[in-house]
Amino acid sequence: MDYGPAAPHGPDMTGTHNPIHEMTPNEREIFNYLLRPDDIYNEHGVYWADLPLAKQVKFVSSYDAKETKREASNVWQMFKADPLSPVAYYFRNMVLPGAGLGLEGYVLFSIGNLKPLFAAGFPTCWGSKATDCNQTWTAAVEYLEICGIIVGQILVGVLGDWLGRRWGLIQDATIMFLGLLMLTASWGVTLNGWVVCYVWSLFFYGIGVGGEYPMTATSGMENAVGSGKVSTKEDRLHRGRKVTSAFLMQGWGQFFNQVILIVLLLCFHHGSGNGPYSKVAAQWTYRISFAIPAVGTLWLVYYRTYKMKAASKQLTAAKKKSKVTGYDTQSLKLTFTYFGPRMIATAGGWYANDVFFYGNKLFQNEFISVITNKGTSIMPGWLYNLINVGVSLVGYYLASFLIDNKLYGRKKMQMVGFLMDFVLFIVPAFHFKYYTSKDHVTAFQAMYFLSSFFNQFGPNAVTFLVAAEVYPTPIRATAHGFSAACGKLGALTAAVMYNYIDTQEKFYVVPWFGLMGMLVTVFFLPDTTGLDLKEQERRWQFIRAGRESDYHGIAIHPKHLSLWERWRGVGKHYDPDLDYQQKIEELRSDWEAGQRRIAAEKGGHPDDDDADDSVWSSEVSTYFEKTSKSGLLRTNQRDSDEKLANDGTLT
Repeated sequence: MDYGPAAPHGPDMTGTHNPIHEMTPNEREIFNYLLRPDDIYNEHGVYWADLPLAKQVKFVSSYDAKETKREASNVWQMFKADPLSPVAYYFRNMVLPGAGLGLEGYVLFSIGNLKPLFAAGFPTCWGSKATDCNQTWTAAVEYLEICGIIVGQILVGVLGDWLGRRWGLIQDATIMFLGLLMLTASWGVTLNGWVVCYVWSLFFYGIGVGGEYPMTATSGMENAVGSGKVSTKEDRLHRGRKVTSAFLMQGWGQFFNQVILIVLLLCFHHGSGNGPYSKVAAQWTYRISFAIPAVGTLWLVYYRTYKMKAASKQLTAAKKKSKVTGYDTQSLKLTFTYFGPRMIATAGGWYANDVFFYGNKLFQNEFISVITNKGTSIMPGWLYNLINVGVSLVGYYLASFLIDNKLYGRKKMQMVGFLMDFVLFIVPAFHFKYYTSKDHVTAFQAMYFLSSFFNQFGPNAVTFLVAAEVYPTPIRATAHGFSAACGKLGALTAAVMYNYIDTQEKFYVVPWFGLMGMLVTVFFLPDTTGLDLKEQERRWQFIRAGRESDYHGIAIHPKHLSLWERWRGVGKHYDPDLDYQQKIEELRSDWEAGQRRIAAEKGGHPDDDDADDSVWSSEVSTYFEKTSKSGLLRTNQRDSDEKLANDGTLT
């Protein structure tokens, strides 16, 4: 038999044949392990989204059950070794990454909680008949707080892509710490002077808070990705959970703020939560409530400075590949060219969500006034808010558990959340008097709690994740910051609009933002559930090189494209077999580059942030050696193998 150029006793010297056909069964198994992992490909090498629906359900359910069993076994083993180790693991991997958002949730949501206390304690300043304070400044509490957040989201988003994630994280924590000191110590020679100082302190604090959004999302997401050339199972299966677990700390921040305010008021108001409230009790309650998180924020400055030195690793590697040192303006232009419609989904969806998030308070104010017969005590409002935060936390956690499920995932979760919020607002809008009557107010309460649940188990969690996930690494923080800023414009829209329309009119207006959010999600949001970041970055490298049509991988599978992108034909070059061959050749190029570096440095390993020697198993190296066109590379590989065999190290 004539083997031609693929003869088993020698390598291909002409490069005229397809080397994939030369693979031994063992080599093919190794390459399938690297390039067709079993969590997204079946035993025949078929991508899960290419399977018929029934087989998709069976494949996903089977693997998820196996993964759940594995994780439960790991937790049990940790518990047997040390009963507190699962708690330590949760604290290290979920609480610490979201500590900034927890502190942000604590402080920002305290502003709304404190307003009724200020109105009761300082009626001549914050009340409806204020005489000592300029109402423009008291109203500016909400406006300037939101404006500060918007500034921080855009500014720190850009700085995070320019200087790195670590410096953005440190800067945010430092600004928040200084802002808390300003809030705690805010004062004035008059009541109006105090309000002015309080408002500008909130604006300054808001800048740090705004930066937390892009920095926490991008750093948490990129830390779930391995540093090597091949994607990791952790990234594909649990990236969404990792990011949303950090985000849900915002809910715990709200919870602890409400608990601490209740406890402080009871301490400083003679053990009673009922009015009238003294100025002294109001002052001590609010100042101590801000001093407590200042301690945690100072610790956060230390932690991010000394314990998060690798936070910018993925960004540094991406810039190195693109040969960029400062801000990657070319990537920004290309992102708007190729991913512009995604910006409609992430920014528009977040805008619609924040109108809802703000509008949720409409329910609370109405049913509390009915239940308490418009009483003067602020305690019922605080207690109901505490219940609402508890319901929200259930939504946060359920979103965290299901956001990586391939059969539900990001897009469906956001669509269902928007749709349910639309329904839960539109029903009482057209039967307002019925649901706000004393006989039916419990149904009104139920809709209030359900709207909170579906807001968290839906757009609030998903917008935070996808606003970073659907964009390339070099401008990920910028895109997230811009989307988040548009979200805060939604909150600002609600804050301004609600001053000019009555309560029932608010219920007429708000639901349509839910419908808008669902529509932009349907048309413009891709579903990245189960798609690893390295594959998205791989596609980005083709786009950046001007070779978009040469990319054939799963990042352009119809499952992972928006409806708009499918209509535009973005996925027409998808070809799994061609992509498999292409990936092998990309690995070959990396292997050959590594061999050249080793040869040039006389056996020394280069300092390469993206190097991953574990990829080059003996089978992979042998395969590349026998199919390589370069004798120098084959000789260098044999020398390296001999040295490894002689002393057990490759120096």
